[in-house]
Amino acid sequence: MTAELVAAARAGLAELGDAAKAPRMQRYMKSAMPYRGVPTPARRKLANRLFRAHPLADVAEFTAVTLQLWREAEYREERYLAIDLTGHGAYRGWQNADLLELYEELIVTGAWWDYVDEVAIRRIGPLLRAEPRVLKPVLLEWSTGQDRWRRRTSIICQIGAKAATDTELLTQAIEASIGEPDFFLRKGIGWALRELAKTDPEWVLAFAEDHGDLSPLSRREALKHLKN
Repeated sequence: MTAELVAAARAGLAELGDAAKAPRMQRYMKSAMPYRGVPTPARRKLANRLFRAHPLADVAEFTAVTLQLWREAEYREERYLAIDLTGHGAYRGWQNADLLELYEELIVTGAWWDYVDEVAIRRIGPLLRAEPRVLKPVLLEWSTGQDRWRRRTSIICQIGAKAATDTELLTQAIEASIGEPDFFLRKGIGWALRELAKTDPEWVLAFAEDHGDLSPLSRREALKHLKN
């Protein structure tokens, strides 16, 4: 089934591809890997059709297909399909901390925001809320490491958590990157704070007041919807 799904995925993307759109998509994403030129809505429809037609037997097969699509990708949309597969509803019951190694590979080797943000928010975040004792120490370690995409993940993974946000983890993850010149870290800090401000504006205002060393970008993003 692994080979069948991978072959069907590649064939489906080739059929949907638009050679006129592909170069523009590649330039926008600043991607070394070429695109087929498949718009996101069309890719998602293809993904749903493929995943229904080619059900996977167990988590080992699920992991194998994901990694084959990812590691052997010749076009960026193949990697998008790999991420789509990890979020398919039929496999929700397989989502646990055992998949952390898989998601870490997608984050580190993907190394760009279009891959990382989806995995961070929609895969790592739910795992953190389900298994905080396992995930929190890992994310704290990531927050102080050298890899900026692991660090960004530690900052943004709780976007959407609302009242379930672990503010201790968020604080430590942000503080570990305050002062870093990296755009993606500064932007991630502002984004995470801005989203939390929708449900806990007082906390975000107090955080911003206590952290005068937030970069102008982070502060502007964090307080965007809190200014009168």
